[in-house]
Formats: sequence, structure tokens, C-alpha cells
Amino acid sequence: MKKLFATLIIAIITCFAIVGCTNSPDVPPSGESGNETSGATSGDTTESGECQQPLEQEITKVYLTINSNKLEVVLEKNSSVNALVDKLKKGDISYTANDYGGFEKVGGLGFSLPTNDTRITTQAGDVILYSGNQIVLFYGSNTWSYTRIGRIEGYSSSQLRSLLGAENGNVKVTLNLNK
Repeated sequence: MKKLFATLIIAIITCFAIVGCTNSPDVPPSGESGNETSGATSGDTTESGECQQPLEQEITKVYLTINSNKLEVVLEKNSSVNALVDKLKKGDISYTANDYGGFEKVGGLGFSLPTNDTRITTQAGDVILYSGNQIVLFYGSNTWSYTRIGRIEGYSSSQLRSLLGAENGNVKVTLNLNK
């Protein structure tokens, strides 16, 4: 009788473990979730068959809107980006960006993020955090100690100058997580 009871308990525990490691119907299997996120879903198991705890999907892109043009920003991996993404999960961030130095548009966020400054030479398309509370969109190049947030890809320097309204005054910028 004890042997039968022990076998029954093991069978029940095994059933719960198997059910806990299956994909839920509303979570697509790995590789089918689109290109914006990556990471473990609720159905992942290790090579040894052990169930992994679900991980929050990693956000690898944000979207930047300027004058109805929506640009994709491929994000860096650092604590500044993590803090920015946490803010964006609560809602869009909008600010006004102004020309500075003939190579960038800069605007204050109204709040501070952690910095990871290193001396870098920027290129057109770089999205940079400056002084922890300003986002800089580069349409030219500069060397300074900045925190890299990400990069607008797929546009030439002249296309970015046009999209950002280079040297033409202020532009309203909106950052969000939605394509």
C-alpha cells in the first residue's frame, strides 16, 4: 500500500512538472514572437529537461517619432537602456530637441537615468544619453564621454539630417515601445 501511495504521489508531481513546462496557448513558441523581443517563454526547459522559470521578454528596439516619421532604434545593453525601457513601459516619452553644434539634436527628458559614460566618437544615427537627462540624436559626428542608448539604422547621414530637420530649429520627439 505504501509503495502504491508513493508511486501515485510521484505521478502527480510529474504531471504538474510537465504541465508547468508546456507552452501556454497565448505565448507563441520560441522563434515565432516577432523580431522585437527575445528570451525564454513559459515553455522552455533546460537541456537536462528541467523546467525554467519564465523570463520577461527582452526589449531590443524602441521607436522614435519625429514629424510623423517613425524610426526604429536598435538598443544597446546597459543599465541606462534598462531604466529607459522601464520608463517606456509606463508610457511614451516626448520632448523637444534642439540643434547643437551642427551635428546633433538634443533634448531634456525631464528625469534622470543612470549613466554608463565612455569616450566615444559618434556617427550619424547614434542615439546617446548625455548628462543622464538628455537624449542626443546625431546626424553628424562628435567625440565625447557619452552613454550609448542605441542606433537608428538604415538611413544615410543626409537622410537623417533631413528627417531630424538638421539646423532647422526644434523638433518634437516621441519615444515608445510600439511599432
